[in-house]
Amino acid sequence: MSPRVTMRDVARAVGKSTMTVSRALRDDQTVNEQTRAQVKQAAQSMGYVYDSTAQVFRTQKSGFVAVTLPSVNNANFAETFRALSNGLEAAGLQLLLGSTNYRVEKEEQLVRQLLARNPEALILTGGHHTEATRALVQAAGVPVIEIWDLPSTPLGHVVGFSNFDAMTLIVDHLVGQGRRKLAFVGASDGADLRGAARREGVIAAARAHGLPDVTLIDAGPAPVSMRHGRSAIEALGTDVAQFDALVCVSDPVAFGCLSTVQRMGMKVPDDIAVTGFGNFEVARISNPAITTVNVDAQKIGETAVSLLRDVFDGGAETTVCVEMGCSLVAGETS
Repeated sequence: MSPRVTMRDVARAVGKSTMTVSRALRDDQTVNEQTRAQVKQAAQSMGYVYDSTAQVFRTQKSGFVAVTLPSVNNANFAETFRALSNGLEAAGLQLLLGSTNYRVEKEEQLVRQLLARNPEALILTGGHHTEATRALVQAAGVPVIEIWDLPSTPLGHVVGFSNFDAMTLIVDHLVGQGRRKLAFVGASDGADLRGAARREGVIAAARAHGLPDVTLIDAGPAPVSMRHGRSAIEALGTDVAQFDALVCVSDPVAFGCLSTVQRMGMKVPDDIAVTGFGNFEVARISNPAITTVNVDAQKIGETAVSLLRDVFDGGAETTVCVEMGCSLVAGETS
């Protein structure tokens, strides 16, 4: 294995001091433009990677923002991450990502590790955290933004929406079409807290309309997907015919349910309605197209970036809560 190229090696190659090379790589304007270009060209050709550790100690700025996401496989979370990454890169910052797999205990572990790297800000997906996580964040003294939720006791700034309230859109729509016997298909209790809020939102909205109790269909541990929706309906068998509508925690789960009831010979929406959540691509290309709730995942990321830049510029001194709207996308499955 070849030895790692050092700053001293670059300095020798260009005939400059290591201090000059260091300043050139940091775009220090005290080094003339020609020298900066010469140093950068030499560093690139030699495969030198600038070690920013010393700069962190000098400036107390690491150049990155830490973010936690429940999953990197979820298309909506991936879209939010792209918006965060693109927006912060334009501001000269990079993202350091940690995946919680929908578990607050995992989030606690990640937050501890991420804060050890001295991030300039922390973006957490969701508003439910362990007490240890809350203590770590509050002691860190860095800007915090919670996204994709509206926590009752926020740790800092918030860019999100109420998963509970969003389900009223679905239930109101189904009731308007004469549906009365609803079943909710979602993950087991415990990990998916946003999914749990959607479940409770369906139950509350159904009660407000005077409907019979919503039947809860457990699709398995989070994260649940198309195959979980399929398996849940296969396990239910012909008993699924007792329901007027399957209200699913997400579009992938809805697609799994939809394809399964169709294979069983049921007509959608004539025999049973199927709804999802998230306005994923699968909902739009499905045949029939799935009725869902649109959440602007990209806008959540862009708004978080805008808010964070305000914080860095000295604005947003008090807690800011930006509530994002949701809208019903009436497809062909209801």
